[in-house]
Amino acid sequence: MTHPEYQYLDLLRKLLSEGDLRAERTGVGARALFGYTMRFNLETGFPLFTTKRIFWKTAFKEMLWMLSGGRNIRELLQQNVHIWTDWPLKKYRGATGLKVSQEEFEQRILDDPEFAARWGDLGPVYGWQWRRWRGADGREIDQIQALIEGLRHNPASRRLLFEGWNVAELDEMALPPCHKTYQFFVSSDGRLSAALTQRSADAYLGLSWNIANLALLTHLLAQQCGYEPGEIVWFGGDVHLYLNHEMQARLQLTRAPRPFPQLVIRRKANSLFDYTIDDFTIEGYDPHPHIPAMVAV
Repeated sequence: MTHPEYQYLDLLRKLLSEGDLRAERTGVGARALFGYTMRFNLETGFPLFTTKRIFWKTAFKEMLWMLSGGRNIRELLQQNVHIWTDWPLKKYRGATGLKVSQEEFEQRILDDPEFAARWGDLGPVYGWQWRRWRGADGREIDQIQALIEGLRHNPASRRLLFEGWNVAELDEMALPPCHKTYQFFVSSDGRLSAALTQRSADAYLGLSWNIANLALLTHLLAQQCGYEPGEIVWFGGDVHLYLNHEMQARLQLTRAPRPFPQLVIRRKANSLFDYTIDDFTIEGYDPHPHIPAMVAV
């Protein structure tokens, strides 16, 4: 049986050989493809890629923050997660003309709640839309809670989904949602599967996290709603490899995948929103070494 990680390696190879060379928003440049699909059976292992080390705790903390409805980097920095700092730091430097370092900026976010409220806010990104989508009448809609109710009481529904692409609020977001639409399916034998439609995918840096977090969310919803984890399906729209990631991708392609690990959830929390990073263990993870790369902002 072919290792499922080869789906991802084949994508990197195709981007390098066939990707459309494009000037794009960040100014870095990228090779891009339109339309790609990958599937992973959660019964056979947790899809944490092995051809380079993935820092799963940081990825999981991001997903838990999104599920909380968070929108400020202070909540992430308090957990030693720095992956969202680039966007508000760029905004701060542009607005003030100050050449403050990332370390100085982050420390002030941590030390000064008023400064954090102004400069650490990302706008109504991801989790804010998931938990507090504002309707035309001003009412806030908790899409995740509605999904849970649907999974528990109407599992055959074709409306088991949530959405991040709130057109009316895109201009207020530090970054419009890349992983935008999540949909779920409960099979007759009690297995919960999930699909993610991603409009924009950073194939080298971000995509491995997106896959891991989709798998985590599926496991958590299955536990909370009384199902077994089934399959995850990932649909990519604009899938791209930044030009400053090409060398790293070529190195990764020289490596053979190793067996996927297993996710262990140590307890069933009172709700989907009560898990912490200490509730998770990844067993049997033996990846190749990490290959660092710079994010394109």
